[in-house]
Amino acid sequence: MRAHVVKIGNSQGVRIPKPILEQTGIKEDVELEVEKNQIIIRPISNPRVSWDLAFKTMAEKDDDVLIHETENISHSWDEKEWQW
Repeated sequence: MRAHVVKIGNSQGVRIPKPILEQTGIKEDVELEVEKNQIIIRPISNPRVSWDLAFKTMAEKDDDVLIHETENISHSWDEKEWQW
């Protein structure tokens, strides 16, 4: 597919057809990279998108306590190497 570079203020841009955006999953922000004289456009993934649901589920199961509150976790390094 060919596209025309258009002026946008002091910059330039390319209009990306809706079907291409849908195929790539691009919705808003993108990551741009230049590699071997090519412009690569990638959707920005949000790896933490499901954390809210995971935290809610943990809270419902009373599994959202800090480890150090429930267990005595120590290492020999704590006893020998560390100085206060």
